[in-house]
Amino acid sequence: MEHDESSNNHKYLQAEDEKLQELEPDKSAVKAYRNVKFLNSSDARTIRIMAEYLEPASRLRFYNIKDTVVFYGSARILPANETGEELEWLTEQLKTADKNAAPEIELQLKTAERDVKMSKYYEEARQLAYQITKWSLDLDENQRFMVCSGGGPGIMEAANRGAAEAGGRTIGFNISLPREQHPNPYITQNLSFDFHYFFMRKFWFVYTAKALVVFPGGFGTFDELFELLTLRQTKKVVKPLSVIIYGKEYWNSIIDFNKMVEWGVISENDLNLFHFVDDVEDAFITIRNHFEKEFVGKRKYWHW
Repeated sequence: MEHDESSNNHKYLQAEDEKLQELEPDKSAVKAYRNVKFLNSSDARTIRIMAEYLEPASRLRFYNIKDTVVFYGSARILPANETGEELEWLTEQLKTADKNAAPEIELQLKTAERDVKMSKYYEEARQLAYQITKWSLDLDENQRFMVCSGGGPGIMEAANRGAAEAGGRTIGFNISLPREQHPNPYITQNLSFDFHYFFMRKFWFVYTAKALVVFPGGFGTFDELFELLTLRQTKKVVKPLSVIIYGKEYWNSIIDFNKMVEWGVISENDLNLFHFVDDVEDAFITIRNHFEKEFVGKRKYWHW
């Protein structure tokens, strides 16, 4: 039997009923848009979804944001200075560790060595965001192609950080999660958004994007990447969107797109939906050339 969500939803009304009856009639009425319990109920879910469309649209329009470059990637990748310090500290600890403590420190050292290796992606995302923002600021078109991220730590922080260091505005589309996700300090004031619904957050990632750069990441990064490729493959997104998959060593060890062609689940032409790159300069040139060809000096795919 299907769960009747509406019956549970109305419990807050039943709980309030006695209190309302004790009030004078003119004091018992509450405007619907001021009724917080209702707005947080399942009956008002549609209103909350609409709010996550209308409020970001209003704010982005107000700040005249027409184009974005979206950075995807792991929230767990740390800056090089942090991972280097951790590795150095553990190395010193191992030198003086007794035989009981040494095995645990050795495990921690392996993790630290991996983190140092992955930290290059933090630094390269930061550098790429810096270069894109510097180039954008030199255009005689206000600031276009604004760096946008998921607003959290890791690669998201690196992207916002690089853009901020270049002197540009930068956007964070944050989302409430049980762990990891909190707004990083490099997002421009008033351009930090906090979403509840993943699908609304994904909508805003793509809506103003003119390019996406996908750094190494986990389930969330894969979800965002493959949904975007599906939208392009099925022509639900028709604008000329440049998709950069960054870090060949990582991605080639995780997924083989050519095998997907061999097995017939995608076509060979689908491989043209994205570009693999392995260094900052290559990524920057690819994005810059794409923008100069498709968007610079043109009012294409602007929504306001």
